[in-house]
Amino acid sequence: MAKQNTVFKDAFNRCLRLVAETATLPSEPELGTALGVSRTTIRAILARMETLQLIAWNKREKRVLRQPVAADYYPAEETDSLSDIIERSFMRRILAGGAEPGMQINELELARDIGTGTTSVREFLIRFSRFGLIEKRPNSHWILKGFTREFALELTEVREMFELRSAASFTTLAADHPAWLELSRIEALHREILADIDNRYREFSELDERFHLLVHKSSSNRFIIDFYDIITIVFHYHYQWNKTNARERNALAMEEHLAYIAALKTRDLAKVEAACRRHLQSARETLLQSIQ
Repeated sequence: MAKQNTVFKDAFNRCLRLVAETATLPSEPELGTALGVSRTTIRAILARMETLQLIAWNKREKRVLRQPVAADYYPAEETDSLSDIIERSFMRRILAGGAEPGMQINELELARDIGTGTTSVREFLIRFSRFGLIEKRPNSHWILKGFTREFALELTEVREMFELRSAASFTTLAADHPAWLELSRIEALHREILADIDNRYREFSELDERFHLLVHKSSSNRFIIDFYDIITIVFHYHYQWNKTNARERNALAMEEHLAYIAALKTRDLAKVEAACRRHLQSARETLLQSIQ
């Protein structure tokens, strides 16, 4: 269950919340629909609940024996949200296929790979399709339309507007806001990776996502945060499409991040805007270079 581990733990925690609200659990297909996971995962959840003496499971009857306690739940850091798991699996599949226009994506195969229900996968693909990068075809198939230069330029234009706005918001956060602590953690991780850049430069793309998402979230604007989905997909993963000079490119981007972080810590709007614009200009150039 290694690849399904996070799916299982996330669904198990959500099922515990159902146990807390009812005397008997519904049928396996109903549970699968409610939690957005496969029947195999549902059976694994029920088996664990029986082991923990949370339920008495006798064929179709699943009677609740006791209320869940804190110790029954998996820790939050072990449970990625289902949408995060689907997004990562979707991108891995696209990258493995070389991200070529015309590449087919099959809902059923993707759901089977993850160990989740097709409904959850379809919802993700529909949400993602609004950006025009994938298109629905008959029989649970989708087609990758490709990342054009025009698409990249439109995307960077909107990204720059949103990020400048978010960076300005960041400077107004209260001194005790948790985002400052997270910013310091991210800064320390940048220094750690740079100190061993030859071996760790591939870790940059995830660090890049973590840093920019933190900045975007400070906007407290639901549209900016929602738009970050598409930014993540394109900017985060293009580092993996284009392998040319990856070490040098990632090292430079990390240095730019550190200058950007230092500017945020000063709360000086002019410094923040200059550092932000410098980094976004580099990101734009790198993105355009990665598109054939």
